[in-house]
Amino acid sequence: MPVKRPFVLVHGSWHGGWCWREVAAHLRAAGHPVYTPTQTGLGERRHLMSNTITLDTFAEDIANVIRYEDLHEVVLVGHSFGGNAVSGVADRMPERLHHLGYLDAMILQNGEAAFDVLTPDVAAARTKAAEAFDGGLSAPPPKAEAFGILDAALGARIEPFLTPHPMSANLAPMNLKHPIGNGLPKTYILCTDPIYPALAASRDYVRAQGWPIVEIATGHDAMITAPQETADILLSLAG
Repeated sequence: MPVKRPFVLVHGSWHGGWCWREVAAHLRAAGHPVYTPTQTGLGERRHLMSNTITLDTFAEDIANVIRYEDLHEVVLVGHSFGGNAVSGVADRMPERLHHLGYLDAMILQNGEAAFDVLTPDVAAARTKAAEAFDGGLSAPPPKAEAFGILDAALGARIEPFLTPHPMSANLAPMNLKHPIGNGLPKTYILCTDPIYPALAASRDYVRAQGWPIVEIATGHDAMITAPQETADILLSLAG
């Protein structure tokens, strides 16, 4: 009988735990406990926005869910910017984790910040948008199509839930004491249709390191545009 491991699913920039709703339903239907925490300053926690939020804040958000829900053998999955929290948690508490899933995710090495691996034009555009939006505290969310959500009706349903992303988290360095993943099994899930251009450096790193890669023919927000297919891939990580 398959082992029913807990899943912890981490959202990316401008999103919240809400974005995993359909994927979580599929995983629960397969018998797995699922947790979809929202990181500080985003989603329903947008009232906690501040200029002190760092990558360590986001890692501790997730680590504390694992600690206080007393989870073990966790399949920890991060989408996009959520890949940073996955790396941070793996660095802190590998003994609690079973497999790391990076869903079209950002990969940072120790000392790197998000804006170090994004293309200069993307970093500059986000900085300019943040200055105009609230004096540089946070970057306003783009339209849904920026995440590969090309269906207008679906995009219209999603956009009201997108919230600003703290700029301090884009500028804060990743603090790792061990190699990325800390020796744990890890899989990169690459969204190919369309390719999300901002993560070119992370994709190059994964290929150079020889990580296992699984492709899914949908846009960047695969958990929204292809929830069943995404859930099926994540279930394969629980074995």
